[in-house]
Formats: sequence, structure tokens, C-alpha cells
Amino acid sequence: MSLEDFLKAWHNDSPYVQVQTSGSTGAPKPMLVEKERMLASARITCDFLGLKPGDTALLCMSLDYIAGKMMVVRALERGLRLVSVPPSGHPLATLDDDVIDFAAMVPLQVYNALQVSAEREHLMQVRQLIIGGGAIDEALAEALKVFPNAVWSTYGMTETLSHIALRRLSGSEASDCYTPFPSVRVSLSPDGCLVIEAPAVCDGPLVTNDIAELLPDGRFRILGRKDNVICSGGIKIQIEEVERQLRPHLQSPFLITRRSDRKFGEVCVLLTEGDAAAASLVCERVLSKYHRPRLCLHVARIPLTETGKPARREAERLAAQA
Repeated sequence: MSLEDFLKAWHNDSPYVQVQTSGSTGAPKPMLVEKERMLASARITCDFLGLKPGDTALLCMSLDYIAGKMMVVRALERGLRLVSVPPSGHPLATLDDDVIDFAAMVPLQVYNALQVSAEREHLMQVRQLIIGGGAIDEALAEALKVFPNAVWSTYGMTETLSHIALRRLSGSEASDCYTPFPSVRVSLSPDGCLVIEAPAVCDGPLVTNDIAELLPDGRFRILGRKDNVICSGGIKIQIEEVERQLRPHLQSPFLITRRSDRKFGEVCVLLTEGDAAAASLVCERVLSKYHRPRLCLHVARIPLTETGKPARREAERLAAQA
């Protein structure tokens, strides 16, 4: 969708806008969301970040998804000056000398910008940078910690009209815990999943699939997804935790997934774009006995969604076919 098409849809008589989910755990699904709720979400974010009319916002994400649409809505709600560039892995490469007050990117775009000195300088000048749509590994978080301005990791989903909580990545306030917006309340379901109450943006409590830990001060830490737990021979393996342990030791893109097994029920499988035998040796060295993948497979490309998230269902399909 082009910016012109979205603005036409936004200004028509319908109280709704169609968006689609990211497709990280299945096929992307269309859904209708209320424009008034999108405006409410935009207002909450702009207030939290201290954005004011005339500030410059960068649109560098696809308008097919909620993250891109919400950047436009924030600009409309707060009177921001919107600078639009085509979605790409290097959105800062084509910028002129514009100083950006506010930008939203996926981790891949941030990672790529850090590899090019001119783009890195642009990135460091962004006054408020929010990063969403995928996991931020320890190396990337460490690189952003020294940034002079505010860098945030977002927590949210299409159903919450983008994010409902932020965690600081830069400066002395850097943390691995998310702080909900003042209008948001969080709790845990009986099976330990995060429950969100955000009346301004969604009706009723939203039970997520994210296993979380709540802190006494109201912040929360995400441990992994409920549907990303591999049950192998009675041992529960959290996929994200295994990936976190391996990330500092594997240079090539990789993903942890599962496949059915007659003996164990399910087994852990590692997909890598690098050398599978070498990855297997790393797993033996780094992981505990019960968390090591039973199979390491080379693939031409790690499956990702259009928004850069791991395509978990496609990864399972590749493991099953091996």
C-alpha cells in the first residue's frame, strides 16, 4: 500500500481501517480496526515520548502492516512533519541532511545502519528511536547502549494497535524490562502468559501467548512464547532461551525449531545458513545436555516474515521435510 492509498482510506467515511497481522506464527490475517482507537494509541505514544507539532518523523516501514500505518497516524495526530522513504534494509541511506526527531524501525534496519558510518551517524541523531517487530539480541542492545539519545524496544501486537509498553535500550536507564504506558494494566494468566488491559486501544482483556514475569513496580519481562515451548522427553525447552544462549556464538543466521519424534514426542532442531556440523559443535559446547538440538540443518535462507520476524511455522515445515 502506498502512502497516498492509506491517506485515502484514512480520510474516507468508514470508521475502520484494514490491517493484517505479521504472520510470525501463521498466515497473515486481515482485521478491521477503529480509526479512533488508532488515534488514541498514537496520542499515548506521542505523549510518552514528548513529541510535539513540527517534529520530524521518519516513515520507513511497510504500510501493509500496523507499524507503518501507526507512524502515519502519529504524524496526523500530533502534527509531525513526515519524511517518507521506501521500506528497505537501509532506510537511512537515501536521507538528506534531515535531522529526524522520531523513527520506528525493525532490528534488521538498525543493525544494517550500524554497519555504515554515515548511516550510523544519522541513527545516532534520532531523538526518539523505537524498535519493534523482532527480537533484539545482546550484541545489538550493547551497541545501542552508548547512543546519546533515547532508543526503545517496543512490546505490542496488531491487536493492541502497535505497542503498549517500552523498554529503554540506551543510556543509564537501559533495562530488560518493559514499562507499560500509564493507561495500560498487565497481569498473568494461570499458565503464566501476559494479560493486557488497554481500554483505549482494545476491548476487554487480551490474553497473549507470551510467557512473562511481573515485577513489583508494574514492569514486566518477556521470557518467550507459550507456543514456542518444545516438549522433548518430558523436558520443556523455551525456543527463545536457546536462541539467546547461542546468539553470541553463531555468526550465520540461525533459528531453533521443532519436529515430531517417535521416541521423545518432539525434538529441538537448529536451522542455519552456515555450516551445520560447526553449529552442532557450538551447541555441544554452549548448551546443557537436554537443550541441545537433536538435529542441525543447513538451509539456503532462514524463513522470515515480511516484517523480519522468524516464520516459525515455515521453520517447522523445513525441519519436518529434512
